[in-house]
Amino acid sequence: MLGTLRTHSAQVTDRQIGAQALIEANEPASSQDPHAATEPGLSDYLQTDPVIPGLEPEQDSHAGRELNVDYQAQLGLQPHLYLDKFRFQMPLILGTVALLQLALGLALGSQIDSPWVVNSVFFTFCATTLSLLNYRNLRLFPGARRYAFILQAFLLPNLGMLGLLLYFRLPYSVPLLALGFAASVAMTWVLNVIFRHPNTEPMMIVPGDLTARLLAEMPKLYYRLCERPEDAETTNNLVVDLHADLSPEWERAIARAALRGAAVYHVKQVSESLTGRVRIDHLSENNFGMLRPNGVYFRLKDLSDKVLAAVGLVLLSPILAIAIIAIRLDSPGPAIFRQERVGFRGRPFTILKLRTMYHRDQRKDRREDAITVDSDPRVTKVGRFLRKTRIDELPQLINVLRGELSLIGPRPEVVSLSNWYDQELDFYPYRHIVKPGITGWAQVNQGHVASTEDVYRKLQYDFYYVKNFSLWLDLLIALNTLQVVITGRGSR
Repeated sequence: MLGTLRTHSAQVTDRQIGAQALIEANEPASSQDPHAATEPGLSDYLQTDPVIPGLEPEQDSHAGRELNVDYQAQLGLQPHLYLDKFRFQMPLILGTVALLQLALGLALGSQIDSPWVVNSVFFTFCATTLSLLNYRNLRLFPGARRYAFILQAFLLPNLGMLGLLLYFRLPYSVPLLALGFAASVAMTWVLNVIFRHPNTEPMMIVPGDLTARLLAEMPKLYYRLCERPEDAETTNNLVVDLHADLSPEWERAIARAALRGAAVYHVKQVSESLTGRVRIDHLSENNFGMLRPNGVYFRLKDLSDKVLAAVGLVLLSPILAIAIIAIRLDSPGPAIFRQERVGFRGRPFTILKLRTMYHRDQRKDRREDAITVDSDPRVTKVGRFLRKTRIDELPQLINVLRGELSLIGPRPEVVSLSNWYDQELDFYPYRHIVKPGITGWAQVNQGHVASTEDVYRKLQYDFYYVKNFSLWLDLLIALNTLQVVITGRGSR
């Protein structure tokens, strides 16, 4: 069932594999400052409905799954319209919400300088500011459509501010807070969905080897090839291989386009931004210019993981107890399944899961025994439900408390599989530079894997996570994980 990964990785660049938009990890996926709005980012080229007929998702010809290419990310806003600019939207929303709250306070008979009104307006201002920044950063990643995460982006900061008001027992007005939350969400929705101005201008692409590969792998891109250097000077959106040996005429044309204010994108950045995957040709620095992830966020994440795991174990213990009883009644054997996995920095550890298969003696060092296929006959009836709802993962919260796992990160592999991948895939151990997680970027985008093509693509997702290791990406994964748990997508 499984072929040789090294052979696959050597041949994959010579085939037009719609399932793998592979791109070399040289440029950060989001190179611009998230707080600067001088030119539109790739995630700004996004709209709710395609303007190009037939712009539906491409299908994976190898694995039979939908290809995770965010084609809509190439479409989006006309950069010269003020309502499309975040630097214009933010003060407009903040000012309008504050005026509405003050007007409601006066209508309710309160004084503008009363603590009820002042606290409500101030805390709403802070929560809305954090929410808008949160929403803007979520949009930087592929698949995060403009309208899909508005409510989620606003919910957490507003709940946090409400918690502070309750903790310090400050006076506040429920009608004013409710109006502020509803008005800020509504205005963000209106400005980013209803009044969006789609950019019907195609991406102009400078011919080259890597751009030709991009077009072969993403046939539904809305583009037009530059036939001569003059074409590159007249567009607002230009895609080029900046590492190619271009002629002086092309270099001058690209420079003039950038000076004119056009958005000039490296072809590798385009591919990463549309697919959320990083080509595994060589190791690449992250957005901080290092191979090692951000140490400050790493430590904060580790602390928050343990706190959330402790709280989760307490809250979910009734569900865990019921699942254990159901497992014991359904089939003989222990309720907890233990398995050796490879963790942070390549150190092995024992992962804990609820048993979802019939109890049997494991065949040591057999890769096939560690792989679950569709409709696997080894899975019990109760196990199928536990896998679909991800309840079988709950004991891993204990691994998080031990410091062996994170809530979010690349999934830890079985030792036998990890050793095999290490021998067959270059740079595979680099995924261990961050803690493995209960859920991760590959899981929410790809689901369970079994074939060599799936494994190779999963590693690309893992490398994208390592390269873009950040709070915003973790938050996006957490939101997508909730959707996966509800729908049961990707279970086997």
